[in-house]
Amino acid sequence: MLVGLAVLGLAGAAFAVRRPLLMSAPRCFAGRWHGCFDTENGVVLMTLVSLPPAALVAWALARRRRAAGVASAWRLSLAEVGVVHGTVPFVWMTMMPGPGAGAVPGRVSLVPLRDLLTMGPLGIGGNLLVFAALGFFAPIRFAALASAPRVLALGAGCSALVETAQYALRLDRVSSVDDVLVNAAGAALAALASRRWWRTRVRDDAPP
Repeated sequence: MLVGLAVLGLAGAAFAVRRPLLMSAPRCFAGRWHGCFDTENGVVLMTLVSLPPAALVAWALARRRRAAGVASAWRLSLAEVGVVHGTVPFVWMTMMPGPGAGAVPGRVSLVPLRDLLTMGPLGIGGNLLVFAALGFFAPIRFAALASAPRVLALGAGCSALVETAQYALRLDRVSSVDDVLVNAAGAALAALASRRWWRTRVRDDAPP
């Protein structure tokens, strides 16, 4: 059911943005870097195209675990693939350089909640999704992260690293504390959404 809902959600999102994706398709399928991997549309398109190979990797991992007698083989395998496949594209997009990259100094915004008004619904939604896959799948895969506060801290730490890298590399992006707050909130909300599965694993792993 989880996989089916994920596929339906991605299919619906692809249908909604089908025109921008099709604009980047020729360059992506031709293997060109410019116009594909340096654009958000291209990264989204390649993320969708790589879904079948990702599913194949999850199947191979699950089969290997089942052969070794590992419990919850499918759950662990899907969680590992989901963390990577769902997080790397968003982090890649956040690290794309702006038009003034390398020429303008890094910019920092340390006043909480000041940038939320300028983000808009689309910006806030995108920031919530940056580490959503990490927050959803990491507690399922790692028992030490089976806690919403721990996932919140993980999301905040990962987001702080991204914002620091944006500033250090002079990517012509604003390193904002609000990005950290929204990214961390997205990870925590995703962890709450998957609570049913990682709470089940915690109970199963608990000593008698």
